[in-house]
Amino acid sequence: MIDFELTEEHLALQQTVREFCAGEVAPHIKEWDEKAHFERSVFVKMAELGLLGVCIPEQYGGAGFDYISLGIVCEELEACDTFLRVAMSVHVGLNSLSLLTWGNEEQKQKYLMPQAKGEKLATFGLTEPNAGSDVIGMRSGARRDGDDFILNGEKMWISLGDVADHFLFFCWTDAEKQKNRDHSGMSCFIVERSMQGFSSGTIHGKLGIKAGNTGYFSLQDVRVPKENMLGNEGEGFKIAMFSLENGRFTVASGATGVIRASRDASVAYANTREVQNQKIANFQLVKQKIAEMEADYEMSHLLWLKCGYLKNEGKPSARAASLAKWQATVRSEKAASMAIEVHGANGYTNDYPVERYLRNCKAAIIYEGTRDIHTLMQADWALGLKKEPHARVSLPPYQTSEAKSTGS
Repeated sequence: MIDFELTEEHLALQQTVREFCAGEVAPHIKEWDEKAHFERSVFVKMAELGLLGVCIPEQYGGAGFDYISLGIVCEELEACDTFLRVAMSVHVGLNSLSLLTWGNEEQKQKYLMPQAKGEKLATFGLTEPNAGSDVIGMRSGARRDGDDFILNGEKMWISLGDVADHFLFFCWTDAEKQKNRDHSGMSCFIVERSMQGFSSGTIHGKLGIKAGNTGYFSLQDVRVPKENMLGNEGEGFKIAMFSLENGRFTVASGATGVIRASRDASVAYANTREVQNQKIANFQLVKQKIAEMEADYEMSHLLWLKCGYLKNEGKPSARAASLAKWQATVRSEKAASMAIEVHGANGYTNDYPVERYLRNCKAAIIYEGTRDIHTLMQADWALGLKKEPHARVSLPPYQTSEAKSTGS
């Protein structure tokens, strides 16, 4: 039987995040956005609530919730502001879930544990100044030196790039394969901010997500022990694709929150704004916009829920994550734009939140696979030209409390 109802645990988590956003972020977000101010203390409070390790097993310091819970958290956070969800995407979706799946026990204890507890912030370093969608075009490299690797390279457009403590760094470890554009020559390393030769900076002048930290980091002859290689040598590309799938799930659920916030703001405004002696909620074209937002919200919500269900069950979810990310982000841009139209001239100012929704949502149509990339991917899946990726390991399925107690 298909059950679309959220559990009591899900609903309690949802309410917790809503209260956190309403109390800790919503009163300040207009000012933070105006001043491009990054408020790190917010993440201390998120850690106290267990959000930074929401779907990480309790044995590794997490809250032990399922993957649908991760989606719930992301939807609620981005309904407030995108910078909150972005942090969840890189810290949990891209980094921590990769450590959980690909890391050995020592790496999980050393890096995953403090990340799940929120003691350390983590992010993901794949994009470079000249390599975005063309991952294989990256130039970062590593060479062996005894029991260590010497890492060099620069990463760009990195969320939390100038504030995170831990980084996943993707680079070439086989120069010959790099020449032949053979992705089996790429590897992944865990890098710490404190390592000698590491430097970072903040990118200024962004269109949106002004309250978040977006930066770059550079590695110049950074010596990393071989124990910091995540997975095996040559598995970097597979790890990157695995990470992006989980990141896309968080982006999809977050974008769904933008649609909902746009709808809610439009409904509230339409029910109070009067024109020609009547509320604009009575105008058919206003109703049409709100109806489209409602439909887009429900469709996007179901798409990410399906992806979360597949993850819980331990089933392949790359195709579902791609579809959810593509559709939710595109529809969030439409919803935010229509919300501004419902608000009229008022929507063009930051006295109302809808202009921020539009500025913020644009980035998600670009990162973690552009809308064009996902369009092609979905066509290839439908045509039978693309299959679900297979790797040596896969995301651990969610274990219910009953299953955990039975297993022990």
